[in-house]
Amino acid sequence: MIPPVISKVFSCYLALLYLNCLTDLRFYLNKTSYLCPQFSGGKLFHIGRLSTVDLEEEIDEEESVVSRPKEIPHNEKLLSLKYESLDYDNSENQLFLEEERRMSQMGFKCLEMSRWLVCALIGILTGLIACFIDIVVENLAGLKYQVIQQNIERFTETGGLSISLILWVLLNSAFVMVGSVIVAFFEPIAAGSGIPQIKCYLNGVKIPRVVRLKTLVVKVCGVICSVVGGLAVGKEGPMIHSGAVVAAGISQGRSTSLKRDFKIFEYFRRDTEKRDFVSAGAAAGVSAAFGAPVGGVLFSLEEGASFWNQMLTWRIFFASMISTFTLNFFMSIYHNKPGDFSNPGLINFGRFDSDSTEYYLYEIPLFIIMGAFGGLLGALFNVLNYWLTILRIRYIHRPCLQVMEAVLVAAVTATVSFTMIYFSDDCQPLGEDQLEEYPLQLFCADGEYNSMATAVFNTPERSVRSLFHSPAGSYNPVTLGIFTITYFFLACWTYGLTVSAGVFIPSLLIGAAWGRLFGILLASFTPHNSIQTLADPGKYALIGAAAQLGGIVRMTLSLTVIMVEATGNVTYGLPIMLVLMTAKIVGDYFVEGLYDIHIKLQSVPFLHWDAPATSHSLTAREVMSSPVTCFNLVEKVGTIVDVLSNTSTNHNGFPVVSRLSDGCEPGKICGLILRSQLIVLLKHKVFVERARSRLNQRKLQLKDFRDAYPRFPPIQSIHVSQDERECMMDLTEFMNPTPYTVTQETSLPRVFKLFRALGLRHLIVVDSDNQVVGLVTRKDLARYHLGKHGLEELQLAQT
Repeated sequence: MIPPVISKVFSCYLALLYLNCLTDLRFYLNKTSYLCPQFSGGKLFHIGRLSTVDLEEEIDEEESVVSRPKEIPHNEKLLSLKYESLDYDNSENQLFLEEERRMSQMGFKCLEMSRWLVCALIGILTGLIACFIDIVVENLAGLKYQVIQQNIERFTETGGLSISLILWVLLNSAFVMVGSVIVAFFEPIAAGSGIPQIKCYLNGVKIPRVVRLKTLVVKVCGVICSVVGGLAVGKEGPMIHSGAVVAAGISQGRSTSLKRDFKIFEYFRRDTEKRDFVSAGAAAGVSAAFGAPVGGVLFSLEEGASFWNQMLTWRIFFASMISTFTLNFFMSIYHNKPGDFSNPGLINFGRFDSDSTEYYLYEIPLFIIMGAFGGLLGALFNVLNYWLTILRIRYIHRPCLQVMEAVLVAAVTATVSFTMIYFSDDCQPLGEDQLEEYPLQLFCADGEYNSMATAVFNTPERSVRSLFHSPAGSYNPVTLGIFTITYFFLACWTYGLTVSAGVFIPSLLIGAAWGRLFGILLASFTPHNSIQTLADPGKYALIGAAAQLGGIVRMTLSLTVIMVEATGNVTYGLPIMLVLMTAKIVGDYFVEGLYDIHIKLQSVPFLHWDAPATSHSLTAREVMSSPVTCFNLVEKVGTIVDVLSNTSTNHNGFPVVSRLSDGCEPGKICGLILRSQLIVLLKHKVFVERARSRLNQRKLQLKDFRDAYPRFPPIQSIHVSQDERECMMDLTEFMNPTPYTVTQETSLPRVFKLFRALGLRHLIVVDSDNQVVGLVTRKDLARYHLGKHGLEELQLAQT
């Protein structure tokens, strides 16, 4: 029977969605002009008035309010044009080569030492941020639970527990409202765990504002409010995003948000170097979260970085070790145990080193069955969250509605938790070695506590540890079953809210609950004198946690090492690996991993490791973009300005060619120049009055380009007079004279492999005479994928 409070809350929520749907339906019946017609080529169409190509363009506020549709139509067959690629391939122009040649051997050694120094600073700051989050969450959550516990104990005998429920709801809603408001209104990119965004960034996609200082501040404050607010979330996932932001900021030696330039690490102000440091930051975040430095390195390798080398591995491992050491050191001081390095990460699973947690060969099939069940539950979780996210994209896209939904989820979570505790009759004796931080007696006898309260009236990390290490008999099977089902749907509803939160700990908690239930049921059907090891449910809680997390996020190698390092027992390496592999195989049969789903929902042009298996029939001629806008070696300034100002194309790379004498045929390829380079040249007026003039152009250095990185000014902010438009610009010194090219007949898998392995942004297609005929970009490759009916082509849209 559903309590009246929950019924009323859900009724209000459904009524709100119903009214919203009616309003949106009326809106679209009257405003059908929002959908633009398809272009003749069928490759590009626009949706609504969601202009996202020029991020610097200012839109009239009143017009945007009037014309903003209340429902955003969503189609998973789209690929967004608003995302640009990062320049991971160095532009080896004359300026770059001259600087490299001038640098001595000692200069290169100093650069290498600077890289190690940056990695050390990344580890230290990431560890300090993790320490700050842990201390603040522990104190605020402890204060909240103590207040609620005292209130419940006071009203248990006298009556009036509804006041305790209201207090719990109000406290949760207040914290969550603060966390949601700062995310929704100040920095929306800080929502969620940030792992999908960091995966995209390391894959080569430029996600706007993902590594800003403002994003880091909102992320840290938001995750504190979310965890303290009692949501079904964890603080470990956002640490990966936080570490990446720290790495991106430190490696540049300045803060563009604060407009402070410290004049250090200027050599690293380019995407190639920044990518490597962000990989180290993500690994340091994993290390600080789980106390798993090796797992952090493997996480960056498996889930993040697209490009790898041996020295990068060492530097990333160094950053990870520094991160977990820093957290350990300061947490030992905080706990008045200096030198006691027993808190390597934010989550501490405890030690699985007792004899009762051993496993035997005949248990491995049971572990594999649990892995398959975890894959099924993970697939169900991902499917439900997928449709819920579609609903949010269409209807709950305004900040005020997003905050309302977050507060609603916080209120429902508190209400459901209180209801489960209230109706639970699972009373356990309160022993001297009990692990419960805030035991609730409620209606239990003296010397007993409510077992359901141990799972829900606590932070998720402590609940996981309790399920792992509480002795047999601490939980009733009915309690675990009800908690698993309830927390599963709460976690599914919570992930995707406009709050900073992760899914690691909720997944572990769900899996630990049904894994412990599996162990209890297995022991009850087994004779006690035949197999004694089945009597301990702690190891099954661990296996269930791994199976559930693997079934949701589909990580294998890195997650195996993370779990082994977090438990401190390599004995479980084989079972955890088998469980994670089984969960991934079973889950992938139904649906993709949770992070991949959210990447696809954002229509990001994400490139996987390999091209689609059935794409050998396609060639570069069929996938390339053409015709291509090219420049001469010496080009007229007015022509350059007109091309850069054309918002309908918004190209970022331009082949430089040598025109033939008659000017009718395309010229041979001479190089490639980027939009950002041309903007810097125009800003510094690097041109002469006429071609072949004896006057030299103004000399620029690489420092001028690095000072403008990464926020290059828009072309609209650069004033070029009419006389200057008639001047000529020599691109020879600034273009990349050795761009990568392929012929028209190159197969799509070969183009994909070259593009993906080298981290390219542009790949020029030439004919047999080395003349430019097309250009391959990330979007040209990402739009081909394997669907239900074979090879499918996505549509490009400005969404």
